[in-house]
Amino acid sequence: MTQRALDSSGEQTPGPSRPAMIDAGAELDPVHPMEPPPARRPDGLSTAEVAERVARGEVNDVPVRSSRSVTEIVRANVFTRFNLIIGVLWVIMLFVAPIQDSLFGFVIVANTGIGIIQEWRAKKTLDSLAVIGEAKPTVRRDGVAAEISTSEIVLGDLVELGPGDKVVVDGTVSEADSLEIDESLLTGEADPVIKRAGDPVMSGSFVVAGGGAFTATKVGREAYAAQLAEQASRFTLVHSELRSGISTILKYVTWMMVPTAIGLIISQLVVKDNNFKESVARTVGGIVPMIPEGLVLLTSVAFAIGVVRLGRKQCLVQELPAIEGLARVDVVCLDKTGTLTEGGMDVTEVRPLNGSDEAYVTQVLRTFGSSDPRPNASLQAIIDAYPAGGDDARPAGSDNALATAGGDALPAAGGDALRAAGGDAESWTVTDAMPFSSARKYSGAAFTEADGTDSVWLLGAPDVLLSEGDATLTEIEQLNEQGLRVLLLARAEGELDAPGAAAGAAPTALVVLEQRLRPDAGDTLAYFADQNVATKVISGDNAVSVGAVAGKLGLAGAENTLDARRLPTDPDEMATAMEENAVFGRVTPQQKRDMVAALQSRGHTVAMTGDGVNDVLALKDADIGVSMGSGSEATRAVAQIVLLNNSFATLPSVVAEGRRVIGNITRVATLFLTKTVYSVLLAILVVCFQVEYPFLPRHLTLLSTLTIGVPAFFLALAPNKERAQPHFVRRVMRYAIPSGAIAAAATFATYLVARHHYSGEGALEAETSAATLTLFLVSMWVLAIIARPYTWWRVGLVAAMGLGFLIVLVVPWLQDFFALKLVGTTMPWTAVGIAVAAAVLLEFVWRWVGRRFGM
Repeated sequence: MTQRALDSSGEQTPGPSRPAMIDAGAELDPVHPMEPPPARRPDGLSTAEVAERVARGEVNDVPVRSSRSVTEIVRANVFTRFNLIIGVLWVIMLFVAPIQDSLFGFVIVANTGIGIIQEWRAKKTLDSLAVIGEAKPTVRRDGVAAEISTSEIVLGDLVELGPGDKVVVDGTVSEADSLEIDESLLTGEADPVIKRAGDPVMSGSFVVAGGGAFTATKVGREAYAAQLAEQASRFTLVHSELRSGISTILKYVTWMMVPTAIGLIISQLVVKDNNFKESVARTVGGIVPMIPEGLVLLTSVAFAIGVVRLGRKQCLVQELPAIEGLARVDVVCLDKTGTLTEGGMDVTEVRPLNGSDEAYVTQVLRTFGSSDPRPNASLQAIIDAYPAGGDDARPAGSDNALATAGGDALPAAGGDALRAAGGDAESWTVTDAMPFSSARKYSGAAFTEADGTDSVWLLGAPDVLLSEGDATLTEIEQLNEQGLRVLLLARAEGELDAPGAAAGAAPTALVVLEQRLRPDAGDTLAYFADQNVATKVISGDNAVSVGAVAGKLGLAGAENTLDARRLPTDPDEMATAMEENAVFGRVTPQQKRDMVAALQSRGHTVAMTGDGVNDVLALKDADIGVSMGSGSEATRAVAQIVLLNNSFATLPSVVAEGRRVIGNITRVATLFLTKTVYSVLLAILVVCFQVEYPFLPRHLTLLSTLTIGVPAFFLALAPNKERAQPHFVRRVMRYAIPSGAIAAAATFATYLVARHHYSGEGALEAETSAATLTLFLVSMWVLAIIARPYTWWRVGLVAAMGLGFLIVLVVPWLQDFFALKLVGTTMPWTAVGIAVAAAVLLEFVWRWVGRRFGM
């Protein structure tokens, strides 16, 4: 820590920086060369100077952070490979066949329109939420500090920094007060770097301790991290197992479709001497169903609707695949503060130690509170209990507790000082301060007391400041077991930031804090337990205290606590400890990162929640990072999901949404790919047997609508709580290939039997009708299997699709429109019998695959 002294003018004189600072600076020189320190302007720019820079365009005009433009959305949904193929076939059909054979084109237009509308709604949701969650840096202008939008920063602005603040533009440090900045998001170096006046700071880094201000030297697109930030927070539909799996499937489908379609064209136009227009129509009828175009569209729609649903619950999805990722999560790591507990705390009592005077302790705490302009939650509770310049406020319930604890006398150096505080309280002055660091677990301050005596004080974790075996630790343990948080106030002998300042510090008082539990945290923990998601509470606080809080909320295994200082460093042993315990205390930021990695090494998919700077490294490395909206800007920057309402109870909704999306897309993908498989196989059989293709486009449009299109839309949006499984492509194809093969074999068998049964004029239409009946019944059985487990609306959905086909068969004008008319009774019942046999075989195959490979 930098040692500072106050000279006669009140300026801070920074001490030397660590070698790490020099190394980091050297690495970054090519991108951000060292610049001469800016002229000291403590008041910042004037209003006139700001207006001048705005006129010159020297404004932080960073790109819009959220979604694609409307033009990009339309282009992405319209200009696809499969829309091009279908569009060409549609135009051909409009010229050579009746309009009913061109229905597939209108369906694609409608589906594409739905996709555009849904993604546009998702864009509006993301854009509005992005404004809510946007960082508001504090900028000093005309000597007045005020929060402004990031886009309003101009070149030369003086931007203030405090713990947790993100550096939003590049600049040069103008003021530094124990300023430590983490540049790991840019350099990969986890250790924070001490900054002093004249040192460069880069956008994308963040403050972990101390404070200060910097002058903006590069804004807008010139800033180092502007492009990275744009990419990281862009609305995207890529880089997920689901999307990449579908792309893989489509690639294989294309390879199968091209040679099969060529063979079908040759078969229908050259080998068979049919009417040219009807041959073209039947050829197109064989090609169109090979394309699972609706699968891509439906996936996009499902993701977009997920964004809208979560947006209504004030949940900002910064990276869309996070919805899918949470569906796969089996371990959630929670930071206690801000997640299980609310941000605020209350001082319940102060216990002086070793003969300390109550009034003197009160004055020390009051002055300590004024030492940090950006207090954390613990120090803020002390400030609330002992406001500067106020009366000697006492926390509720402290009258009986303020008894002198027995123990050894203080060293001579501090004995005279422990007396009643005399003189005016305001005559106490802070000469130096050391902000709290999660790495060292304490903060510090140096005072000049009313009588001119200098004293140095530390406030932090008792088990860090006290020597092992100290009698006071027993008393603290009893408080921790009640779920209370305890800080130790100790007087140090040497300089504030001297190495080993905590060693030999004289215990002066215990400050007992009570944390405010989130009322909804218990229900949320119960949800994860019910969903077989393991919950690990990871905190920098005392393990016993954290365990007590978790126990109050009903966390299973809360009694299994472990002090992270005794956590093994070997990754495999650490992973074992992580799996065996539920609560971890005294965890350092680096340990949080190691714990996430250890769980991932055992094949776990890990989500990490947090709101403090000490959570950033773990959030970044976790499979899914979740930040509270009120958390530091640094945590919001690296998290994929931001809970803008600060409610931990929103997380189950996010998990449920992810499971709904990926689980349902897996279901409906089987429907689409079953159609692709039977279409390809039917085309191959037609080519091999040298017969007319049995279907016109209108037949397969009807079948696709009733057995895939309409039911898939409802099934994709249905509730689904099953945790997503890996290997999407493998799981889908295990069912789609045998289902498509059975459907194709049954349909072609019916077609061949019908060709021998019917003869004369109208035979081909009768054969097509019989084959269509078999294919519909088999496809309906596939739908019935996928719709399980049944609910009233799922049964109603399957029944409605069956009723729709029945209406087509019995209404005369629909019979003519779709060219479907069952002739006689023998062949229709034969078609039904073949479909029943295929359904039995389907049941057997699905159950065998389920037992062999798991559902």
